[in-house]
Amino acid sequence: METLQIRDAKAGLSAVVAAAEKGRPTIITRHGHPSAMVVPMEAGRRLYPVDTPSLAAHLLAIPDSLETQRDTTPLRGIDL
Repeated sequence: METLQIRDAKAGLSAVVAAAEKGRPTIITRHGHPSAMVVPMEAGRRLYPVDTPSLAAHLLAIPDSLETQRDTTPLRGIDL
């Protein structure tokens, strides 16, 4: 795993991306402290899945309509 300062990573971004494409992650440091890592897409997708459907998409995918009934009992009065 290679470590680069941020200015070197900016100057050689295409080399950093090429290394990630070959499966080699690169750590980018700022003032000597690790601040970011460029990893291959497979590793990034394991951590942050791109195609994760939302709850709304799951609910809309239900083939049957959801039948619900509303409670029609009157609310109690409020004394102000």
